[in-house]
Amino acid sequence: MNNTPIKELLNFSILNVDKPTGPTSFQVSQLIREWFNLNKTSHFGTLDPMVSGVLPVALGRACRLSSVFMQRNKTYVGIMRVHKEISDKELNEVVKKFIGKITQLPPVRSSVKRAERIREVISFNILERNDMDILFETEVEAGTYIRKLCDDMGKLIGGAHMLELRRTKASIFNESESYTLYDIQNALNALKKGNETLIRKMLIPAKEAIVNIMPKVQLKDFAVKKILTGKPLMANDLTEKEPEEDIYAVFHKTQFVAVMKKAKSGDIISRPEFVFN
Repeated sequence: MNNTPIKELLNFSILNVDKPTGPTSFQVSQLIREWFNLNKTSHFGTLDPMVSGVLPVALGRACRLSSVFMQRNKTYVGIMRVHKEISDKELNEVVKKFIGKITQLPPVRSSVKRAERIREVISFNILERNDMDILFETEVEAGTYIRKLCDDMGKLIGGAHMLELRRTKASIFNESESYTLYDIQNALNALKKGNETLIRKMLIPAKEAIVNIMPKVQLKDFAVKKILTGKPLMANDLTEKEPEEDIYAVFHKTQFVAVMKKAKSGDIISRPEFVFN
């Protein structure tokens, strides 16, 4: 069991929320902030109000890790309604055209600049069919619009639109390990009465989440203070060879120190993306 004091844990953890339909992602994040009386919270990847599912919410200092967690694949289960009769064979042929790199124009109502961009659809599997309604599961690159994906498929088959959608995975965060707002409120009520068990079960310490999505390396004793002041990393600062990945975590024994990003420049091998000081 994590023995970190609860106040400290709440300031550097992630809460895997099962977002209901209705509120915006921002509203859910703000609700968590108010409930736990935190200075700041932020969510890892927007869900439309009527879309439910996995919405990781960073607490306190973990908000600074948003870029590390957000740009990772997402998985969704949804229902697409086709507007015309189409055979399973024809439908599967159309789906194949959308596997891999695709060009998407974000919807008019979106929070990003409306310009064409390349995104990758890793998989799109048809799970079940009930007449004109298609139950599907898809894994996509972060920033892919599923509603737009259904609409674009529809243009090749006489029309289609997304009827329902639920996110089941975002980065390392799964539906099976998410908690409803009701669950969280119950844990908060227990915490106010001095029982930390429920909330500790829900909180994912940020340093544990980090090592699940990137490699980690160990710092030599003399380098710890230097890295904690934001200085770049040299090869001699490490007890081992630098990982091949562009982004990695550095630890000193069990102490999380920083997230580094490769930046070859003379003797410098990486620069800090985030320093836990």
